[in-house]
Amino acid sequence: MSVMDRIKAEVEGHPIVLFMKGTAQFPMCGFSSRAVQALQAAGATHLHTVNVLEDPEIRANLPRYSNWPTFPQLFINGELIGGCDITLELAESGELARMVSETQTQ
Repeated sequence: MSVMDRIKAEVEGHPIVLFMKGTAQFPMCGFSSRAVQALQAAGATHLHTVNVLEDPEIRANLPRYSNWPTFPQLFINGELIGGCDITLELAESGELARMVSETQTQ
């Protein structure tokens, strides 16, 4: 399976996917940590994370797949939401909680 197919399988195989540095339990950068905290505060109980530090192929190719240059990258229902700043803005407005709750009722 090509790396692009692997990325697509991750994105389409889980309602909420965060490509991040580290894991939800042990984030390896502040941006990833803040994104995880925002998602957890929004009620994301089924958060699937992919540690890009453990998979250099995904780390190198995800920006091409998503057309987004930085990490973390949040996908909800197969759609790129954005990085840390956008995730935090959505959390602040309450929109992230709505998006998360919709994934858990499907």
